[in-house]
Amino acid sequence: MARIISALEISKHCLPEDLWIVVDDTVYEMTDFAPDHPGGANIIQRYAGRDASRAYAEVHPPSLIKTSLPASQILGTIDPSTITEEWMKAYPSMNTAGDSPARPPLEALINTYDFVSSARQSLTPKAWAFYSSAATDLHTKTRNAAAYSDIGLRPRILTNVKVVDTRTTMLGQRMTVPIFCSPTSMVKLAHPDGEKAIARGCRAAGIPQCISTSASFPIAEIVDAVKGPGKYGELEGPLPIFFQLYVNKEREKSEQLLRHVEELGIKAILVTVDAPVAGKREADERIKADETVSTPMSGTTAKNDAKGGALGRIMAGFIDASLSWDDIPWLRRCTNLPIVLKGIQTAMDAKKAMENGIDAILLSNHGGRSLDTSPAPILVLLELQKCCPEVFDKMEIFVDGGIMRGTDVFKALCLGARSVGIGRGFLFASTYGPEGVEKFVDILKDELETTMRMMGITHLSQVHPGLLNTRAVDHLIPDGEGHPYAKWSPKARF
Repeated sequence: MARIISALEISKHCLPEDLWIVVDDTVYEMTDFAPDHPGGANIIQRYAGRDASRAYAEVHPPSLIKTSLPASQILGTIDPSTITEEWMKAYPSMNTAGDSPARPPLEALINTYDFVSSARQSLTPKAWAFYSSAATDLHTKTRNAAAYSDIGLRPRILTNVKVVDTRTTMLGQRMTVPIFCSPTSMVKLAHPDGEKAIARGCRAAGIPQCISTSASFPIAEIVDAVKGPGKYGELEGPLPIFFQLYVNKEREKSEQLLRHVEELGIKAILVTVDAPVAGKREADERIKADETVSTPMSGTTAKNDAKGGALGRIMAGFIDASLSWDDIPWLRRCTNLPIVLKGIQTAMDAKKAMENGIDAILLSNHGGRSLDTSPAPILVLLELQKCCPEVFDKMEIFVDGGIMRGTDVFKALCLGARSVGIGRGFLFASTYGPEGVEKFVDILKDELETTMRMMGITHLSQVHPGLLNTRAVDHLIPDGEGHPYAKWSPKARF
């Protein structure tokens, strides 16, 4: 019979030389194991004498701890009658509400920046480093958002704006607001339900979700989490789910995955083309990775090496760096779903995508995580308007990166974007579960509606570039065929 242990008794074993923790109501003796923990002893010592369930669930499958430790280190179960209010205050990870006193309650958050600040307090140092880091000197990450502030608005007045409508479609899928959840990796680091929590929040908010190849759960489990009757925002019907594909070096695995997601009812494939290798994200490299972290669809597991512990790099070894334009026919043979190229960063490649019959493109630089000093996506959108406006008639154009306000959404729509994607924001919102995701979208929807009213429009069909002043950034936009280096070709100099 399992030993029943009081919370008070557990709290006494809180030293490196005498260390107990609780995971899912089971008490474990971790003194000898902590120094050998792949993620370092510090993370276990942080929860010495208290409950580590939430931190454990962020990166480990439920059964791992029980199968990894000898029976002698499983001491018993916690006595639930001893978990008092004082205990929960002292040990917030045992609070079933899941909210640490160090961060504000969800109702106190009023803009997207509040979600960032809250996540910085509540995420583990490794999770924060992985999510927030970007390539080398972070110039592109900073410019992604700053570029929006350099574009001004030109309001029109005396229009009846009592009723405004933010509804639109994306790849034939309805949405209550022109925002979708961009693919993000390993969401379980933010919430135990990971991508499932985001899916539930997106369904409640009425916006599509895109699932990453590097998700924390198999895609079938995420789809199952939002199956069944219910509303999709204010509409009836299922949540539209897209799938982001990193092409595997073993192409057959990608072919199997594409067949699988099509059978599950996925609506489109977003193929990442801006990350043949992972960017150098130094903040992520500096913190050792827990080597039990894995992503089931990619089949990779974290492993630290001499370069550091960046999850973005060490989990990306399966990606095929040989992917080229010549592989577009192969992709077409693999799926009947619409194909979106995610990571277009120049007008030349946008035009080439159009010429190759691609259904849509996502202007993106991976949130500044791949190549530092690459252009802000909103500036690439301007480049398309200037150099190849015909692409807007042939493909749907989406944009992500740096979107923090409803005004940012509005500016992207004015320049021709069909909808905008947000990645990190949904990661940070998911720390509050589905309710956090729903509120995150609601804040941006409210800001977009306010912007539309202030600008004198009532429907998204009325947006156009004339509502913007882009003079502050026009000089940053390449001139297409007239650019002095447009006809330059490499010479044999090396």
